[in-house]
Amino acid sequence: MTSRYLGIDVGGTNSKLAVVEAGDPPDPGPRLLATASIPTGVGDPGEVVGRLAAAGAELVAGQGPVVAAGVGVPGLFDEGSGRIVLLPNLPAAWTGQAFRDPLAGRLGVPVALINDARAFTLAESRMGAAAGCPTVVCLTLGTGVGGGVVVDGRLRFGPSGRAGELGHQVIEVDGPRCGCGNRGCVEAFAAGAALCRAGGRDTPEAVFAAAAAGDQRAAAAVGEAVGRLAVGIANLLTVLWPERVVVGGGVAGAGDQLFGPLRAAVAAAAPLVDPSSYAIVPAALGPGAGAIGAALWARERTGP
Repeated sequence: MTSRYLGIDVGGTNSKLAVVEAGDPPDPGPRLLATASIPTGVGDPGEVVGRLAAAGAELVAGQGPVVAAGVGVPGLFDEGSGRIVLLPNLPAAWTGQAFRDPLAGRLGVPVALINDARAFTLAESRMGAAAGCPTVVCLTLGTGVGGGVVVDGRLRFGPSGRAGELGHQVIEVDGPRCGCGNRGCVEAFAAGAALCRAGGRDTPEAVFAAAAAGDQRAAAAVGEAVGRLAVGIANLLTVLWPERVVVGGGVAGAGDQLFGPLRAAVAAAAPLVDPSSYAIVPAALGPGAGAIGAALWARERTGP
């Protein structure tokens, strides 16, 4: 039996949508059928839910019915109630707002919530750059540093659903203040915002371009961010020994300018781990990974 699932990745500016089809074994695996993108827009939570539901219904109408939907949330939510705990990048007062149930009511199918970085991890581990790998570490380098971990083929959530905050490893005690309130986290050094501050440019792309052109401040900022990120990845390699480390997000768009130095720095920082046992690779699914992962999560929560 083949079923379809809707995925929605809620972003601070734009929201991505995807429809994924998957069947019972021995089906070869899930397939991406369609994608879409809409402005998340401003307004109260009810208006945003309405826009997301309308866009989802429109995408589904061209693909046939779906049995469930998954939603990647850029923040924290309460699993039991489906209410929002914190959405720092959406402008309305979301804290305490019901999200899952109103959206399910409008779509007419069950809805499962998942953190957006964990949705990215699920997508890349099932259909992307780490497909077929039992143990995987995924990081998203954007405004912050998010991520997730797959161990023995299962996405690790922990008892509260918040396991996998890879950007909040402390790598320097009493280091710079992080947005989480702690000091010295990977995110405080390697997030896009930190790179821009250190490099004196408005965007990570501009910092990398200036570094390539010989700007010493930008080059120093890139070197610092890469070195700190490498320590965080080396810690994960030493503890988990994953077969694949997948790096995505806007900062990863720097390509070889990031990945070349990063691979060398990780190898130097993880001397106990054979470099031939793992690969550090760019994400493969592009901006739609979060929506794809949300659809896969809907399948895992409701499917076979």
